[in-house]
Amino acid sequence: MAKIIHFTRHAQAEHNVAEDYSIPDAPLTLLGRRQSEELYSQTVELQKYADLLVTSPLKRTLQTTIIGYRGIRTRLENQNPPKPIIVLSHLQEANNLPCDTGSSREELEQNDEFKGINFESLKDDWNSKQGEHHNALTARARWVRRWLRDRPEQNIVVVAHGDILRRITGIALDGASAWANAEVRRFTFVDDSDDEAGLVALPALTEARAGEEEPTSAQIAKN
Repeated sequence: MAKIIHFTRHAQAEHNVAEDYSIPDAPLTLLGRRQSEELYSQTVELQKYADLLVTSPLKRTLQTTIIGYRGIRTRLENQNPPKPIIVLSHLQEANNLPCDTGSSREELEQNDEFKGINFESLKDDWNSKQGEHHNALTARARWVRRWLRDRPEQNIVVVAHGDILRRITGIALDGASAWANAEVRRFTFVDDSDDEAGLVALPALTEARAGEEEPTSAQIAKN
């Protein structure tokens, strides 16, 4: 059975609306929360069988995960042994703008909305983007692919951001392949020995889509 990764871009966040990238760790808008609810409705079957849930530690991805994948979370946390959400700092967005820079571990732990999520994996400097040039981002994306390939689970849901998802999956930064908010795309690995842990899109690439094409900060900078 081929391993499938269900990559999900977060729902609409505050910085997407006014293209204001100065908002620190931008959370979801009300529309973004509704999109997350729609994401839940569109992934009823996936909620029944996905066997790992992984998210970026930024607020908008955490909120999308909590609302949109609550069925997976509840089922996995109540199994024996429990399998909690994995918060993976390597999935944070690729840019160093305030909206793409996460909050401290202490702030996340004190947020009631994130109660029950384990943030112990986050180092004190997890949200530092210092030295994250092109090569470092390429290496981070490769690390994520290898980590996912080495996991024993066969259906993994990953919630992250438009620009880092492009780097992980190898999708170009252009309008033809723009990743909508709350969109789920399915990929599998080329093989088990590829050093790059390359991914290939599966037929019927888009599994769910609850939002519109909102530009990422890299798209804005390009234009």
